Amino acid sequence: MAWLQLRVFSKHPEFAEEILLSHNAGAVSFVDAVDDPVLEPAPGETPLWKHTVTVGLFAEDSDLTPITAALRELLPDGASARFEQQRIEDQDWVRVWLKDCPVMKFGARLWVAPHEKLGEITQADAIVLKLDPGLAFGTGTHPTTSLCLDWLASQDLRGKTVLDYGCGSGVLAIAALLLGAERAIGVDIDPQALTASRANAADNGVAERLTVMQPNDFESFAADVVVANILTNPLIALAPLLAGTTATGGDLVLAGLLDRQVDEVRAAYAPYFDFAPDANREGWTRIHALRR
Repeated sequence: MAWLQLRVFSKHPEFAEEILLSHNAGAVSFVDAVDDPVLEPAPGETPLWKHTVTVGLFAEDSDLTPITAALRELLPDGASARFEQQRIEDQDWVRVWLKDCPVMKFGARLWVAPHEKLGEITQADAIVLKLDPGLAFGTGTHPTTSLCLDWLASQDLRGKTVLDYGCGSGVLAIAALLLGAERAIGVDIDPQALTASRANAADNGVAERLTVMQPNDFESFAADVVVANILTNPLIALAPLLAGTTATGGDLVLAGLLDRQVDEVRAAYAPYFDFAPDANREGWTRIHALRR
């Protein structure tokens, strides 16, 4: 079976999504128009890029003319919006993803791999986080996530409590549990992210030690380790909250910021933390700090 793909270039992607769905789109997704990364969204934020393309899939025999006409009429920027149409052959998209998904190693023992590639890991004492494509964000491939995983893999987490704020698919929280943390708490605004985190935790045998919740249900506590891999502005806004939930002497790990944004993030956390050396990868920085 083939599909007709309609790509909508508009400054109002969520509005375009509603229009496409109202015209019986089989699926609608958002993609980046200029290949910028989207990170795990901050709680309360919609994870869209600065230039987002809305992509709708329709049955092969669909007439897209009335759909583009509706988009022209209803979108606030309909007169200037641009559309592209393409016939797409149906594929097993999970298999396509798995073909390109690498097996990744962090530190001495931590590995992240999809189920179908577990056989590639031959290390006898490997700690393996199994992760297949699914809901929400965070697979370990983005530099910000890998920076956080590298840090977690370098720590002795035995007996510690870890907070993953903006947890997405739960990768960081689950990695911490596999590495010996006693308990992890994941916080995310997106119910799909919480669903993905629970499923991934169950798949990795740590569900009973992971608690996930939305920000409204979160109550501050003294976490030994706090990790937040989100975006710069939310990181700055969350400084008092994250400081208040990091135990004295505890570790704070912040990622999702570009190298040029480090100073402003540091300034927000300087009243509460002493800073350890940063780590950098492909233009992104990870901040590590200790609670005073």
